[in-house]
Amino acid sequence: MKAANPSLLSRISIAFGTFFAVLADGDLAARIQALRSGEQRREPAAPPAPPAPAARPAPPPLLAAAPDGALQLLGLLQREARFIDFIQEDVAAYGDADIGAAARVVHEGCRKVLRENFSIEPVRDEPEGSRLTLPAGFDAAAIRVTGNVVGEPPFNGSLTHRGWRVRETRLPQLASGHDLRIVAAAEVEL
Repeated sequence: MKAANPSLLSRISIAFGTFFAVLADGDLAARIQALRSGEQRREPAAPPAPPAPAARPAPPPLLAAAPDGALQLLGLLQREARFIDFIQEDVAAYGDADIGAAARVVHEGCRKVLRENFSIEPVRDEPEGSRLTLPAGFDAAAIRVTGNVVGEPPFNGSLTHRGWRVRETRLPQLASGHDLRIVAAAEVEL
């Protein structure tokens, strides 16, 4: 099956990218020249492959995160806490008391959004500062080891942060056609 031709914008992007690639790579320029003139150009022999390094397990493939939930949460934080307004504001000109008063409102609204939409629990139950031992095979996604990490587990250390885990998510349902990219509508007073 023949692939679809690229769109005009894609062809413009390809043209610019090829222009700079040709300037930087003489072999590519020669291959394109041969292609344009209709010649068959023999490819140079590939150099011998270097010896294979010791087999290392391939990293898991990266998955693209769907932005919908993040956009919905950002909208909730803006609605309840004016979060974006606060973060976008240049607070350098304000006094500490003014910033503290605004932060109190933002903090209260953010807490409300978290309480209403998530069940959150600590990853570790021990109090911060507690001494603990991490056995071999500990969950590295849930526990980050910091400091002078040498050797293999078990590791002995102090808990500096208990971590957080979301047990349940309760984001509101959305109406069909709702544009999640509008996290705060513009307001016009009449």
